[in-house]
Amino acid sequence: MSNSTMKRIDPVKLEQFAQQLEILKADTLKRIGEKDARYIRRLIGFQRLLDITSRILIPVAFLFFSGPMMYLLAAVGTIGLGVSKILDNMEIGHNVMHGQYDWMNDPNINSRKFDWDNAGDSDSWKRYHNHEHHTYTNVFGKDRDFGYGLLRLSNDLPWKPKNSWQILTYLNLSFLFEWGVAYHELAGERIFAGKKKKDSSLPISRLELRNAFFKKAGKQIFKDYILYPLLFWPVALPVLVCSILANIIRNLWTSSIIFCGHFTEDAQVFYESDLENEARADWYYRQILGSSNIQGSKAFHILSGHLSCQIEHHLFPDIPAPHYRELAPKVEALCHEYEIPYNTGSFWHQYVTVVSRILKYSFPEPRQQAKA
Repeated sequence: MSNSTMKRIDPVKLEQFAQQLEILKADTLKRIGEKDARYIRRLIGFQRLLDITSRILIPVAFLFFSGPMMYLLAAVGTIGLGVSKILDNMEIGHNVMHGQYDWMNDPNINSRKFDWDNAGDSDSWKRYHNHEHHTYTNVFGKDRDFGYGLLRLSNDLPWKPKNSWQILTYLNLSFLFEWGVAYHELAGERIFAGKKKKDSSLPISRLELRNAFFKKAGKQIFKDYILYPLLFWPVALPVLVCSILANIIRNLWTSSIIFCGHFTEDAQVFYESDLENEARADWYYRQILGSSNIQGSKAFHILSGHLSCQIEHHLFPDIPAPHYRELAPKVEALCHEYEIPYNTGSFWHQYVTVVSRILKYSFPEPRQQAKA
């Protein structure tokens, strides 16, 4: 069964629904101000303090302690460093680079200058994520984020033998997620492998894209895996191991949250033909059908960068993310009123459906299998 059939609803009814969403957005924008500025500044301060403290605690554990206490302190430092990276990537980096805090006119906390603590070049990410993904969410041939070009998540895509082991591809992508993000645009542009695209709309040269990739990736490797361990030379090896583990913690968390927001069993996909004569109301409708929310505590939402409210993020990507928690029940109520599906559930429920979908489409339909 295909996931790409978009149920059409009455245009008048859909326009009324969109107007209600616009009212919600306008009401929220009126409340944005100093409280939001204090929030993001304090969070950045906390994240940086956690990062520094954790980076000091790890070598201290190996230099001055032994036995169980050494491992306990090293584990606390590693988890702390992983959490600091999660906060930097999700609640801070992702949202600042979406322009959610550009209204502050802060010289550093803005979408033009902010750079995050991972291997991906921020300009590259903003091109394919902010514009491409948010405009063409889950549209075949337009949204490279759908399956990241590695996973078959719908029968609308032809089955290939490599899909048989795509659960292993998914696990590998999860462990190395920052590198998947870093390489994503280069893979889409066939920079290193594959037939060169003739219809590329890349605003920079292929050489500039490649150089930006190596510059940012090299900077990240040097900081996390060379400079940091060598600063504590007597215990450089265990510090290196902890640094690697902290990045894995971040990668597993961010990939899980993002997949649960986009690739649950009920998240729909679309054809380019679905975009014909698409009005703003249709765009809102498509964003809801292609997104999924995750229920959780306030701390869970912060650690997810509020991408646990993926539906609201796709509807209002430029609203400061902490407002999504208050918007979510209102959007859900509107969806129920207008009989529009609103996909939400616990983390484990959503995660199980993601894994189930990956496994389901690992195998061809009988007719496809006959042709293979």
